[in-house]
This record gives sequence, structure tokens and C-alpha cells, in this order.
Amino acid sequence: MSDSFATYVSGQADLYAALRQVAAQGAELPAVMQALCAGDSVAQQTAKRLQAVDQGLLRAVMRRGRGLDATQAEAAVRAYLSKISPALLFAPDLAKAKTTALLTEGQRPDMPAFSDPSFDAWFAAQKVDYGLGAYGEKRSVYQTAQFADAASPERRTVHTGIDIFAPVMTPVFAPLAGVVKYLTYNADPLDYGHTLILEHAAEGVSFYSLYGHLAHSLPQLLAVGDPVQPGQHIADLGDWHENGGWAAHLHFQIMTDMLDQTGGNFYGVGHESLWDVWSGICIDPNLVLRIPAERFAL
Repeated sequence: MSDSFATYVSGQADLYAALRQVAAQGAELPAVMQALCAGDSVAQQTAKRLQAVDQGLLRAVMRRGRGLDATQAEAAVRAYLSKISPALLFAPDLAKAKTTALLTEGQRPDMPAFSDPSFDAWFAAQKVDYGLGAYGEKRSVYQTAQFADAASPERRTVHTGIDIFAPVMTPVFAPLAGVVKYLTYNADPLDYGHTLILEHAAEGVSFYSLYGHLAHSLPQLLAVGDPVQPGQHIADLGDWHENGGWAAHLHFQIMTDMLDQTGGNFYGVGHESLWDVWSGICIDPNLVLRIPAERFAL
């Protein structure tokens, strides 16, 4: 049976879709990989393409193919977050402050790109406390090679976090108790720059929160292994030269699984065709922030 699954997967342009299909018929990733590695040159090349991709993501795709949650922890994390009262991420409260929705697909034709230095003056002219970038928004800016992978021609373009724009060095506070898992500088252009990932406990499982585009003050505030309490000052918003090359903002994200990412980074956008997978790996951060939905619309 594994040979027939491998035959179906072999040479497919979209290996995620192929794995989802065979998972629905009972395929398991290790057996499919073993059969591909033992196959002809096309099968072996297919195996190499799959090996180049995060194996945790492949497992999540196949879980969804079997009709399961994308991760084992997803349901428990959602249940936990529905029962608690998180601390504020920013002061003043995002839910009560003056905000504007920063929609990126033509709804604000006068708005420069977040990666355009002229955005700063435009945003200052809006006279708001915060700008909000939506979770689940498809963004055409993510077209470079770092948003592609070997398993599919599709770029990752759908935003898996919430962006909060505010002035450089605006303090960021911990909404949840946790422990510092990673404290990293991700230096690639359009990456996170200074990055913090906290690990949290919920209903017997772990989950994670990510804070990207931070300032140089991060290593002075925290170290790996430090406990963090709700309301604690954990970071400040970074400037262009230190935050990946973006206007000052926080990318805030909740992950129910770190997949196979161990270097202090994590995907900030997912594939549109796999949104049912990505939205289980990176659940809506508004489960924590609780910003009224209308704040994300014009």
C-alpha cells in the first residue's frame, strides 16, 4: 500500500496536496518517505523535495488529511485561552485606544508598504495610538524566495499573526505567564530582526507566543530560561535597522506547535491553500488580545 501512495505522490508539483490526499486513505509519512527513497529517480527526487521541508508541517498537513486538528495541542490551547484573562500587550489597551486598520491589498491606496521608509510619515499623520494588521490577511508583499519551499510552487502569503504598529521603543508587555524559549536575532531582510518566543503551559500541553521586530533592548530585558509573568515588560519595538527592515511594529503570534523549528524563528505567513492547516498551527492571536473585530476593518 505504501508503494501505491508513493507512486501517487511521486513527481507531483504540489506535494502538500498529494500528501493530504494519501493521508485521507491511511498513509503515514515515514512509510511514504521510505517508499519514495527506494523508488526510481523521480521518486527519489520527490523524497529530496519533501526532506527539504519542515517535517512538522508535513505531519500537520497529513493530520488534516485524516480529518484531525493540525496539531495535537490545538483544541487544548483554544480551550485554555477561552477561560483565562490575559494581561495587556500594550498600554493603553489595544481594545480601547485609537486605532486604524492597515489593510494591504488596495483598500488604502495612499498607504506606503510597511517596508517603505515613507510609511513612517504617513502613519504619523493618521494621529492614532496604534495601527493594526490583520490575522489571516493575504499579502502580496511576500513574493521573495524566503517565502517559498520545495514542496509546492505556491508562496506563503497569508499572515499568521497580528501586527501592531506604534512608535519605536514602545514597550511590549507579556500577556501570559511563560518561560523564555528563544531569544534570537533573525537577520535576513524582511525577517523578524530581534525575536522573542515564550513557552506556555495549557491543559497539560505546551504552546508558544512569538514577538517579532523588536529592539536591541531585548537581550538586556530577558535571557533564555527566564520565567515571565503577565504584565512584565519583555521588549520594545525596534527601528528599521534592527527589526528586519520594516516600519516599527510588533508581529504577535500564537503557535500550538513549533513544528521542527528549533532556531528561534517561525513562519509568519502560511500557504493560502493550506490555511486550514496553518490556522491550527498558528491560531488567531485575538484569542489573547481580544481586540473588537471591527477594529480590523475600515
